Amino acid sequence: MLLHLPASRRPLRLGLIPEEAAARHPHVPFTLDHDMDAAPEAGRTLTVAALADLVDDMAARLWAAGVRAGEHLALYKAHNFDIWVLACAASRLGAVPVLLSPALDGPTVGALLDRLDQPHLLTDEGKLADELAGLDLAKTAATVVVPAGERPGTVSLESLAGSPRREPVLLDGDHPALMTHTSGTTGIPKLVVHTALSLRGRYRPQEYLVSLLRRKETYAIHVSFVHSRMYMALAVMLEHGMPVVVIDHGAPEEVAPLLARTRPGIVETHPNSYVEWADLADHPLRPLANVRVFSGTFDAIHPPTIHKLLSASRRSRPLFFQFYGQSECGPLVARWYTRKNAYRANGRCLGYPLPGMTHVRVVPRDGQRPSKKTPGFIEVLSDGRAVDYYAEGERYRKELNGRWWRTGDVGYRDRWGRVHVLDRAVDVIPNVDSTLEVEDAVLGRLEELLELVLVPGPAQEPLPVVCTKGDVPLDPVRWRRAVVDFPQLADPVQMPLSELPRTATMKVQRIELARRLRERPEQAG
Repeated sequence: MLLHLPASRRPLRLGLIPEEAAARHPHVPFTLDHDMDAAPEAGRTLTVAALADLVDDMAARLWAAGVRAGEHLALYKAHNFDIWVLACAASRLGAVPVLLSPALDGPTVGALLDRLDQPHLLTDEGKLADELAGLDLAKTAATVVVPAGERPGTVSLESLAGSPRREPVLLDGDHPALMTHTSGTTGIPKLVVHTALSLRGRYRPQEYLVSLLRRKETYAIHVSFVHSRMYMALAVMLEHGMPVVVIDHGAPEEVAPLLARTRPGIVETHPNSYVEWADLADHPLRPLANVRVFSGTFDAIHPPTIHKLLSASRRSRPLFFQFYGQSECGPLVARWYTRKNAYRANGRCLGYPLPGMTHVRVVPRDGQRPSKKTPGFIEVLSDGRAVDYYAEGERYRKELNGRWWRTGDVGYRDRWGRVHVLDRAVDVIPNVDSTLEVEDAVLGRLEELLELVLVPGPAQEPLPVVCTKGDVPLDPVRWRRAVVDFPQLADPVQMPLSELPRTATMKVQRIELARRLRERPEQAG
């Protein structure tokens, strides 16, 4: 019998979150490491009340620019926290913010704008001069809005300062409230439709875990501004009155003084950034010394990295919370690590579903009972599941199995009910039980490695791609010792970490990486 506790039917409206938080915690600090393109005068040190007023101000300017309830506002601009502010402002008007990664190329953005059918487009001078230069935006977009400046054919938010404030528009909870997009590793990305009720469903487990903290902690976050995780994270932290530090520039040498000054008790970032930040454990400023909780939500993080991060904290019992989820559903499965269990933990074991809130089952892939040797398809049930792929409903319905959603991952559940995720279904390589498990093992044996990614080679052989600290040449003797348990691996290919193709959340795009490696010999010839 499936015990499911339905989420609240109170819609989570992004446009009201800052205002509601300001009513309870007006003086709580909100810190940025950069100036906002749309509001440079706001500075980098705000209060929650000032943040709420800025969202209200930008909503008034967007209305004056022509944005109305029920319409789409596509946000495609340089990575900056003003994306969050403008998305909340659009939501306050009842419009639907559509978050497009700054990393998308022009043709892809053009295809998505066509799919949205004449949305408003909020972009900037850099994108107009580069990626969007080849598009006929007069035909593609109803309005082109820019943060500042005067460019023919655009409306400047700067010129609309002082526009009359508007009362918020409260649409039904089942109405589309936010769109994000998938990574697009196999073609044009899908636009994922979230409603105010589905956002409430994914908010619930995160809010519950934060409520367990016995005191307010400063929360530092370095996450893509176009990912739904940023919106859920800030919704929770603002409601609980937690001081917030938002980081755009994630290089360790820039992060260290900021974290040393703000002394966060909670830190969240992408797996790739955690790999780089692990070296902060030895930094003289001790920037991670006050961290009580590290949080990882985008992808599994290798246990040796977790162990090093936990060792950097001077708190008595720091924890690393690892969540398994996806853009369509939010967090689904969780476990935590301590200093005692992190280093030798099985990185493929991602823990248990969240009781009463999320549910996981594994169905046979080839008619065989799911196990480590014969992993099955992972399917989930959650009130936080998105409701559609915009204008591609058939693709969305293909992933549904009654109430269950197929995540695209393969794995199994052990005798204790823990969920083990072995691979994405599209990343499975013959003769390898789990590419991720191999990566965990080898990374734990070679401290000189920053990253290891296993992709299929030209003959479908498991091909390791390695990135070393400082791009130091890989020692072949040490490599052979480290992979002695995996004789099926091909000889490794070494490349700089910066050359790995990544999604907006810094996940390695394995299919694209394999494609690039296949083309290398042709380019050399």
